[in-house]
Amino acid sequence: MSINKVLLKAAPCALDMGDGSERGLYVNQDYLLQKMKKAHRGISLMYTYYPNDKGWPQRASVAFPQDVPSGAWNYPYEDYFPYEGGLNGNRQGEPFKFMKEIRQRGQDVVLTMTIDPELDEEHLIAVAKDLRPYGRLLLRINHECTGTWFCFSRRSTYENVAAFFVKCCKVFHKYAPNVKLILCAGMYDEASGKIEMEDIFLEAFKECDIWSGDQYLALHWGWPVDVAKKGGNSFACYDCDKVYEKAKATLHRLREITGQDKPMVLSELNADGDVTGPYGQAEIMEHFMQRLIEDDEKWLSAFTMYQFRDDGRLGLEITDPNNSSVGIEQPLLATYRNMFHKDFFSQKIENAGSVELPAKLRWSNSEDAEGVQIPLHLEKNPHFAEVYFDKDLVDLNLILQLGSYTFYKAPGVKCVDLMSYFFDNPVKNSVDMNLNIFAPPADGLNHPENGKPGEDSPDGDWLYNSYTVLPKLPEIRIEIEPVQMIKNW
Repeated sequence: MSINKVLLKAAPCALDMGDGSERGLYVNQDYLLQKMKKAHRGISLMYTYYPNDKGWPQRASVAFPQDVPSGAWNYPYEDYFPYEGGLNGNRQGEPFKFMKEIRQRGQDVVLTMTIDPELDEEHLIAVAKDLRPYGRLLLRINHECTGTWFCFSRRSTYENVAAFFVKCCKVFHKYAPNVKLILCAGMYDEASGKIEMEDIFLEAFKECDIWSGDQYLALHWGWPVDVAKKGGNSFACYDCDKVYEKAKATLHRLREITGQDKPMVLSELNADGDVTGPYGQAEIMEHFMQRLIEDDEKWLSAFTMYQFRDDGRLGLEITDPNNSSVGIEQPLLATYRNMFHKDFFSQKIENAGSVELPAKLRWSNSEDAEGVQIPLHLEKNPHFAEVYFDKDLVDLNLILQLGSYTFYKAPGVKCVDLMSYFFDNPVKNSVDMNLNIFAPPADGLNHPENGKPGEDSPDGDWLYNSYTVLPKLPEIRIEIEPVQMIKNW
């Protein structure tokens, strides 16, 4: 059988998924993959790091319980889950287990951290060293930094917050150059023709790797203290088209004031079902995503859907109040999933010519990897479509792509069933298809011994790349009839 080498490339607009925050618990990646049928570019985690504070490392709402809830941010430090690494920290705690799980399944870690802006450089270097083994990692520090609600904004000046972000950039670029810094700051104001606090954050805009803003199309900021009802003042719904143009104008203004051109992302985007109801939530998000597809400028690099499962109504699922491990699917899930599978939001596969086995597969990130492509021919819709891995392959960690669907093979798994693709996409006429195989790192980590030397890097390329040898092809079983079937009716 002739097989080809293929390259995994970026989508025109990538999609990341928020998974856990002050509003909901982390949901494991196998469940997300089963629900979404496809891997995201990245999974967004939200943590806080105030190691010198009283009460640390407990979550703020646990360390400082309130008899009467007064808002998600009315604590000495943000009520995200504590980042357990850092100086004298525990790299076996949160969020490291989740980060490994994310990378094993062919996705990048998108980590939000609110950090005490008074921390010294020693703490920042420790965090940078924590994150070195996770390949390309997107790090958003002290987001929504022109706002008033986060603790870092209340305990420091905006000038200090901006200077602290610049310090973070310099530390991470030196000690963990694989980590890309996201500045999530103010947005464009049409009346002034400027970005909010653009003068204060100008150097931060120049130092960061990625520009960002958070933009909700509807939001109930009074959650969980009150219920959004008509006539209330703790929520708002915004004109979707005006929000879209405002975000694009932010990018144009950033290019103008910095003289630079960087990727632009929206790090939190959704419409709050508390305000619009579940049907309106799906309708608004579909409209926004369709505008991105139809816009010839292709200005947005990625956005993060906030979030998968939410205790309120900002998720594709809402948390079952009887059992937090159970989610209740909302109409938004099917709508978002349908858009997610469109070509515009899907990574591209490029053919790189024939390849011989054994083949050395390189994994850098979800937008830069080398794999193999196996041609398939189906005369009819199959009753069985399975991939078997013998003793030479069983320990490999692999991602399989069929159409727009992603299937994960963990180390030790001997068979992957592809039939869910055909349940949703039955073959009506004979068809030629391709099965793509990629190999993210088996433990979710990059290792120095698994890199290769480079002229510009005495340590080699291990910060950016992981390599896996595919010794041979797995066995592919496709059957177009049942093994046995008796019908007497």
